Amino acid sequence: MRRETQNILLILLGGALLKIGINGDYLRYVKPAQQPWVIAGGAVMLGLGAVAIVRDVVSARVRPPVADGGLTGHGHDGHGHDHPARSAWLLVLPVLAVFLIAPPALGSDSVTRTDTRVAAPAPAKMDFPPLPAGGVVPLSMTEFVTRAGWDATGSLNGRTISLTGFVTHTPNSVLLARMVITCCAADAFPVTVHLDGAQAAGYANDTWLEVTGQVVPGTATRADNYTADFRLATIRRIPAPADPYEE
Repeated sequence: MRRETQNILLILLGGALLKIGINGDYLRYVKPAQQPWVIAGGAVMLGLGAVAIVRDVVSARVRPPVADGGLTGHGHDGHGHDHPARSAWLLVLPVLAVFLIAPPALGSDSVTRTDTRVAAPAPAKMDFPPLPAGGVVPLSMTEFVTRAGWDATGSLNGRTISLTGFVTHTPNSVLLARMVITCCAADAFPVTVHLDGAQAAGYANDTWLEVTGQVVPGTATRADNYTADFRLATIRRIPAPADPYEE
């Protein structure tokens, strides 16, 4: 790859990282805590590319003219290396894709292609602390699924819970899902609940919902990957959150 191509790739990649780091699109790839590193990496790449371009321009101005008319090193007719240079420019395409088109966060397609797991599963049932007092208790999907599967005290039973996630249709049920990441989207896995209620069936895949309802006791078992049934009370469509993942 020619130096000019390398320098332009550095500029574009650095600019892409700065763009997604500043406008929040980085949350589709990594945890919020990684934002400073994304911005710092983009700034370093942008700076290196700019310095390299300036250095090459200065070097070209002071370089003495070539005696053979500039054909040395270019093969016959001065075109011997044109094709490799052109093919190297194809590497710019994925960089431009990140710069111009931010891919969506992982959604229902990832749920159906990934075994549903629970973050940090307990090896056996244990006593969880009681839920806060109140009519409706908001929980993360991870905490709800963990309590449903392994809480020996049954702290969810009879309590009205509020959950937020996106719709995923399977051949036999409608799920509310959320992707959990430990570092970045590459290690993401889903946590899900079965939505028990006809009103959920009318929402398309990847529609974000805020739902309230109660767990159906005893439905989170190893046979169904600890995916509990959630008896719906209310359902409301919401915009996708800025940070679509749970940690």
